[in-house]
Amino acid sequence: MAPSKVLNAQNKQTGINVTAGRKRITTRSQNSVLNNALKPPVVGKDPRIKRKAEASPPKEKTTKRSALGNITNAIGKSLATHQTQEPKKPVKKTTTTEIKPFTQTSSVRTLEKAVTKPEVVPQKPKPVPRVKPVKKDDEKAEIPSKIVNVRRSLDLEKSDDSSLYVSALEDVGDDCSKKSRRSNIQSEETEKTEKEIVVCELQVPAKSEEKSTVAQLDAAPNRILPEGVQWDFDAENWLDPFQVSHYAMDIFNYLKDRERLFPIGDYMGKQVCLSRWMRALLVDWMVEVQESFELNHETLYLAVKLVDLYLTKVTVGKETLQLLGAASLFIASKYDERIPPMVEDFLYICDGAYTQRELIRMEMSVLKVVDFDLGIPLSYRFLRRYARCAKVSMPTLTLARYILEYSLMDYATIMFSDSKMAAAALLLALQMKDLGGWTPTLEYYSGYKVDDIRDIVNILNQGLHRKHKEVLTTVRNKYSHKIFFEVAKLPLKDSLDI
Repeated sequence: MAPSKVLNAQNKQTGINVTAGRKRITTRSQNSVLNNALKPPVVGKDPRIKRKAEASPPKEKTTKRSALGNITNAIGKSLATHQTQEPKKPVKKTTTTEIKPFTQTSSVRTLEKAVTKPEVVPQKPKPVPRVKPVKKDDEKAEIPSKIVNVRRSLDLEKSDDSSLYVSALEDVGDDCSKKSRRSNIQSEETEKTEKEIVVCELQVPAKSEEKSTVAQLDAAPNRILPEGVQWDFDAENWLDPFQVSHYAMDIFNYLKDRERLFPIGDYMGKQVCLSRWMRALLVDWMVEVQESFELNHETLYLAVKLVDLYLTKVTVGKETLQLLGAASLFIASKYDERIPPMVEDFLYICDGAYTQRELIRMEMSVLKVVDFDLGIPLSYRFLRRYARCAKVSMPTLTLARYILEYSLMDYATIMFSDSKMAAAALLLALQMKDLGGWTPTLEYYSGYKVDDIRDIVNILNQGLHRKHKEVLTTVRNKYSHKIFFEVAKLPLKDSLDI
């Protein structure tokens, strides 16, 4: 450090040479540095010296360290430190020579030695009032006795005694407590058995009543069926939750009543720019979209219904007809699909003819016309119900589906109700398969007689005989596949026996 101003002033007054003093100071510091360099370095005093690695730990503490910090290493270290600190206090331990014979006399002596130690004696009188309560219940007295035994064993584990003494003391304490409480336990057991008998007697009738009520609810109802009905389909599947046999009849009767809320008239006279051929072409394209996107059949039927309902109230130009079909499919897929396609998918399927804004505006317009009521009864749902109740085979049901889907392109069938269309398609499939006519079972579950659907069956049969152009071949090619049992290749009936 540089000398202060006061020292400089004193040196000037006294006349002492400052340079000489500085030289003298520097020589002493140099000598001290040389002496320190010659002396061995003092460990831990100079902070500038790099800290060396500590000595390797003893063999008892050596543990491998894992890359992610194993938790067991930390536990091992804590146990190791605990073991190294405790044995320093007690030095004297019982050797094997003191416990040579494991006889009764030797065990008693060792027990006496363990009991007479000063560390255990002050802990004995503590649990005494807890072990023998007089005024409290017996159940409350058992809990502190167990706690006393646990505390006693833990205290002995902390002491210098071996595990042999600990186990012996625990056995002795348990024997003493068992002998003192044997009469109390017997009385408790008798009281408990009496209580359990009473509770069981009270609970048995309650359980039996619950079982009887559950059995009554699960039991199928005994309905009086009309003559000729072969079976009660809902009663047979009463316990199947997927069939919803409790409400199936009411559900489809309700759907029948809702059909009058969605009437479709002869709207083609109002549509100046459209024709029946253009509508059939649009439905054929919608079937192709349903097949390419792997949509449900209910989505296709609902979309066609939305198109017809919209055209009955709004006049549409030729250039917006495909936009109406795409918007109807978009609405139906969002209503019935688990994962509906995106807006971009429908814009892509239209070959970029429309923008996203135009598609969304058409979607809003369709929903306003329908009044946001999309619970429209569909012929596809009625057909599934009728085929299940009549226990029709899968090829016959697929043929009826082909007839029903092929009729979507036929403008002459838009004015019929969906429930009648489903019944007529099933009857025509039975006629084409030579499986008979309209049975009383189908009449009971559908609610229609042959006279109610005879005209519709003839129209459907004529539609199958009609040869469309090569453009309208999507439905026929679809049901000509092996997956659909190639039902489109079956021979047609010229005359029907109905």
